[in-house]
Amino acid sequence: MSTVQRVQTQGTLNAQRLQQRLATELRDARLGAAVSQESIGRASGLSQSHISRIELAQAPGATVLELARQCAALGLRLDMRTFPIGSPVRDAGQLRLLERFRRQLHDRWRWASEVLVGTHGDLRAWDVLLAGPGTVGVDAETRLYDLQALQRRVEAKARDSGVDRIVLLVAETRHNGRVLREHREALRSTLPADTAEVLGALRRRELPPRSGLVVL
Repeated sequence: MSTVQRVQTQGTLNAQRLQQRLATELRDARLGAAVSQESIGRASGLSQSHISRIELAQAPGATVLELARQCAALGLRLDMRTFPIGSPVRDAGQLRLLERFRRQLHDRWRWASEVLVGTHGDLRAWDVLLAGPGTVGVDAETRLYDLQALQRRVEAKARDSGVDRIVLLVAETRHNGRVLREHREALRSTLPADTAEVLGALRRRELPPRSGLVVL
């Protein structure tokens, strides 16, 4: 299954699960309050038929506004949050960065893109997994943001996938350079090696002696 297909399938399944859970909660709240669908519809500005479809999880087009109003009419507050479960879809900049990296490697490294981490259902993936004398998990970042979150993410992926080394590949930009000048030392515990050490080993088709940060 391609990355796009996997993302679409997972998103669809998650939407269906959320619709069913919310439908059950709304129906149970209404019945518990002994209120009719018509009353909830009038209070929330929705038709009785639309309330019914939402309670049956048959209104995939229901908007956040409609659901929030229906919740408010039942004395509930709709709350939405996001949780990291996988790797984001790569953009054109990341693909170019990975290609620059690939050109630096010995041609006998086996290169696999979007290699899943962990067990079935885990959407996390290494952008690239290198296999040769050991395994190297590679993640590519075109623009650095939260370095602590990034560090936790690669550490967890390394733990759950059992790779021998981690490479964090970062685009050489003014913004990234400024971030790394200010915060590079915070990454040393996880990524102690720098570009020259990592690329030197990979060009010789050797496992880098340490995980590291590569700026290209």
